[in-house]
Amino acid sequence: MRRFRRFVLSGLFTAVLAPIAAAGGQQSTTPPMAQRRPHRLEMHGDVRVDDYFWLRERENPEVIAYLEAENAWTQAVMAHTEALQVQLFEEIKGRIKQDDSSVPYLLDGYWYYTRYEDGKEYPIYCRKRGSLDAEEEIILDVNPLAQGHGYYAASGRQVSVNGEILAFAADTVGRRKYTILFKDLRTGEMLDDVLPMTTSNLTWANDNRTVFYTRQDPETLRWYRIYRHTLGTDPAQDERVYEEPDETFRTFVFRTKSRRYIMIGSSQTLATEYRYVDADRPDGTFTIILPREREHEYQVDHFGDYFYIRTNDQAENFRLVRAPVATPSREHWEEVIGHRDDVLFEDFDIFSDYLVVTERRNGLIELRVRPWNGEDEHYIDFDEPTYMAYTTTNLDFDTRRLRFGYTSLTTPTSTYDYDMASRERTLLKRTEVLGQFDPADYATERIYAWTHDGVRVPISLVYRRDRRHDGPNQLLLYAYGSYGFSMDARFSSPRLSLLDRGFIYAIAHIRGGSEMGRWWYEQGKLFHKRNTFTDFIAAADYLVREGYTSPDMLYAQGGSAGGLLMGAIANMRPDLFDGIVARVPWVDVVTTMLDASIPLTTSEYDEWGDPNDRNYYEYMLSYSPYDNVTAQDYPHMLVTTGLHDSQVQYWEPAKWVARLRALKTDDNRLLLKTNLEAGHGGASGRYRRYRETAFVYAFLLDLAGLAPVP
Repeated sequence: MRRFRRFVLSGLFTAVLAPIAAAGGQQSTTPPMAQRRPHRLEMHGDVRVDDYFWLRERENPEVIAYLEAENAWTQAVMAHTEALQVQLFEEIKGRIKQDDSSVPYLLDGYWYYTRYEDGKEYPIYCRKRGSLDAEEEIILDVNPLAQGHGYYAASGRQVSVNGEILAFAADTVGRRKYTILFKDLRTGEMLDDVLPMTTSNLTWANDNRTVFYTRQDPETLRWYRIYRHTLGTDPAQDERVYEEPDETFRTFVFRTKSRRYIMIGSSQTLATEYRYVDADRPDGTFTIILPREREHEYQVDHFGDYFYIRTNDQAENFRLVRAPVATPSREHWEEVIGHRDDVLFEDFDIFSDYLVVTERRNGLIELRVRPWNGEDEHYIDFDEPTYMAYTTTNLDFDTRRLRFGYTSLTTPTSTYDYDMASRERTLLKRTEVLGQFDPADYATERIYAWTHDGVRVPISLVYRRDRRHDGPNQLLLYAYGSYGFSMDARFSSPRLSLLDRGFIYAIAHIRGGSEMGRWWYEQGKLFHKRNTFTDFIAAADYLVREGYTSPDMLYAQGGSAGGLLMGAIANMRPDLFDGIVARVPWVDVVTTMLDASIPLTTSEYDEWGDPNDRNYYEYMLSYSPYDNVTAQDYPHMLVTTGLHDSQVQYWEPAKWVARLRALKTDDNRLLLKTNLEAGHGGASGRYRRYRETAFVYAFLLDLAGLAPVP
């Protein structure tokens, strides 16, 4: 067993930074070791000792010093890859058109679009009045706003109906605590109205003066209050129009596609509730559509005289009904799309003559076009074995053109206009990949792995044809597997840097997502959560058994709840992987779910379980990565986090790495990289994100032996 010299944090410079400096940036022989400060945690008569609980002290200089020491160690260990990191960054940057722009869409007489300028980190939001040939109007350039900030996000952008005022939410830290600002688009001046401590969720009423917005609990960050602001008035006097009393719910506000109603939604894992008010009368009283019921999930839109309701009432995979606005209760429901056991009804788009339904069958998205007259119903054809399709910006009822997006592991993101009557599709834009990229150089497959309980797990793969060997190849296996989120196969131009060097990239569509229907999600949560981990292991075993890769050439990556997956498989099957990348990983499951003051805890009891119940406590404790670290060999590991992360607190990966350092029995790399200026999503500027990706790829390529030797 490798034995590390421990040190007191007050001696950080002597123990960590000085050796690195003395080595001229070369690897020190001693990684940082966090001081053990035992903290007793008692629950259900069980006493657990958490040696690294103190790393939660965000304002403690010792904590910051420890994170900085870990960063210094990571930099030292990776110093020999600096040239490779630069090369990868330039490759990634070189494939992306730096002065690119989005496909314009028409709204209230303006064509709106987003563009980037070469050398600038942030987007520029623009519009043209009446015609694409008209003079450009920049409604928001984020680049000057971001100056002086290590992080900047301009989210929730909404223009008033008359097109005169822009509202947007700014976050300068990355903790998703926003300030809503207003810009007069006629003069270019910012208004005096400033709404602090909000979320990015906001919407305009039709009077062009009233904005509804959401505030969050300052501690838990739960979205729990809706306010109404009138331009020109004191924000301190804004009226609270709704407060969500149930701590397991979050609330949000939006305007229906018809613009007829302002909707307030309340949701949690197993239930939703909506209430509405006339958008022309924003001072009115909100009316509930359907009161919340345990295990009833629904979503609402409006068209004509009806509310259209996607519901799981008597429909595990959801169905679509409509109800008169005046009487939306169940006895007035009329079924539009029925339930099917083999098809997950995911979403819908309403047009005056058509209904477009987003469905998922056999793990793949299908777009179903259904005329209201019942004639000539059809599906849009897609001819690749694995792909991602989705409807995009469809704001107009009175059109027969559907705008949708398409991408696959070999096809860059593409935007189409589809004539629902003639079935002709027009390619409006395909993301340009600069350089020598040719889709024909790459192949994609969809295969299946059997699990221990007889379930087939889909796996999507892509590789470069001329780099694919008959024998094992280096392979990166990715998955998420939580919250019912499906991981569809999409294109990534940065990923080409791995594929062109011989990597196979694979996505395991494991339980916990909804790829195979709602039951796929139900079988990967609560007391079935371990299926998520064993599905991933089954996929990895299958890839080894079928000769795609071998354990010494196999790598795994996941983030957030997918980082929980990485922590679990590291404990369960460390022999199966040469390296693991865990990005912002949620790894301290039990301690976090016992702390109701932490963001997301109370709203996720129905996803993970409430450990105040002994049965859930014991089950969660059985797989929690932090609690199951043991004295064994582990793969090489790169762990990333953000100091201001509001979804997975930085101390979870920091504690996990500290415990791994103390217990693991190997000499493999264990690196913790903390972004001290960002949160859950990492760096905010596009070039900064490229550098983060280049660092991860350098870690993988170096381990795989595919990186050039300096």
